[in-house]
Amino acid sequence: MSYKVKEIYYTIQGEGFHTGRAAVFCRFSGCNLWSGHEKDRKDAVCDFCDTDFVGTSGPGGGMFDSAEELVQSVKELWKSVKSAKPYVVCTGGEPLLQMDELLINSFHDSGFEIAIETNGTLLPPSGIDWICVSPKAGADFVLKKGDELKIVYPQSGIDPENHANLDFDFFSLQPMDGPKLKENIDLTVQYCLKHPQWRMSLQTHKFLGIP
Repeated sequence: MSYKVKEIYYTIQGEGFHTGRAAVFCRFSGCNLWSGHEKDRKDAVCDFCDTDFVGTSGPGGGMFDSAEELVQSVKELWKSVKSAKPYVVCTGGEPLLQMDELLINSFHDSGFEIAIETNGTLLPPSGIDWICVSPKAGADFVLKKGDELKIVYPQSGIDPENHANLDFDFFSLQPMDGPKLKENIDLTVQYCLKHPQWRMSLQTHKFLGIP
């Protein structure tokens, strides 16, 4: 199987439970909730996405003919780090449109711990070490267990309490970015104070100006 990747880069995890952790991000091209083109945004299931996942034009992006070739490109960005277990975050778009057991096994053979960030509309292959699910209103939600449930808040059509009893270890609320960001931060703070099961997740990479 070949893999279509928008970009691969080494950075600091900016949001969710692993905020602050060094990671190689592997952003797969394509999503099943939006084409990624602005002309289609108004008709998208997820019309607030803030990520460019179209094509292969980002740093390190391209078409990879094998799992080994893709893993080698990721490994190149970690090779100078000796003191920590290699860590890759597979994201998108929607990474589960392309990730398979062959790629997962190849990452593990190279010593990587694997995390994914997924919209929860697809079931993953076995072997992924950290599963973060971010459900979107109006989308089929089938992946109802994992390590972290991270809801962009507020979303019309998603009440966090309807997800509070799902089989996840950590529950995060992340203020929706955009023109109402300050208002959404305030709403998220108040919700987390009233419902302390939920942790607040901020997109710190945007504040820091890093990828």
